[in-house]
Amino acid sequence: MKKNYSYEEFVEIIRKLRSKDGCPWDREQTHESLKSCLIEEAYEVIEGIDLLEKTKDPANLCEELGDVLLQVVMHSVIAEEEKNFTIQDVINGISEKMVRRHPHVFGDVVAETSSEVLENWEEIKKKEKEETSVSEGLARIPRAFPPTMRAAKVQKKVEKAGLQFSTYEEALNHVKQRLESLENARVSGNLDAFEGEFGDLLFGVVNLSRFLQLNVENSLTNATDKFINRFVSIEKCALNQGKTLKEMSIDEQGALWGRMK
Repeated sequence: MKKNYSYEEFVEIIRKLRSKDGCPWDREQTHESLKSCLIEEAYEVIEGIDLLEKTKDPANLCEELGDVLLQVVMHSVIAEEEKNFTIQDVINGISEKMVRRHPHVFGDVVAETSSEVLENWEEIKKKEKEETSVSEGLARIPRAFPPTMRAAKVQKKVEKAGLQFSTYEEALNHVKQRLESLENARVSGNLDAFEGEFGDLLFGVVNLSRFLQLNVENSLTNATDKFINRFVSIEKCALNQGKTLKEMSIDEQGALWGRMK
């Protein structure tokens, strides 16, 4: 029969791993050294959610959430050792935030729709951070975010200040202009300008996705998956013909690619 561990027992396990009689690897870890681990574990939770849709088996997602919890407790125990804060401080902080940012549940504010909830959330957050301008809010968007996610958040914030295209057509024309500017920079041979125009093009495409109400991260992930599936298929066809893709002409490759659409 499996043991049911309590939350307190789990924290003690991590403290034991960090102790002088614990694990050499765990003892060596710092906030800095664990950054990549937290990012990887978070992405594996996302993968677990995607797999849940396909397999209907929650075991993988359960395991991945445990790995994220491990990261939270590990950072908290490290902070505890450094006398900065404890896991109880973490729990107190997030609990107070949830109560504070849900006045429609714990107070007397009325919010009957998700959009009203999000609007209240942003206003409360601005007061907490003492933000007096949109610029201050932009500065708080982490540079560590995936670039497309950061771009979308920036665009969403400046929209509240009134800086936004009025229509989808305006946003689309902007993308077309950026593509033209990119080609002009390429022809001129100005590498610095070329890189800048390429970044502007990507930023414009992210903005276009917002008008289409698409999640740019999901769209790019799906496009990459589709490309991989097609590549696997055409490579298999090529090998069945006794050739590698490198041995095929551009026209032969194009014909195979067209068949797999």
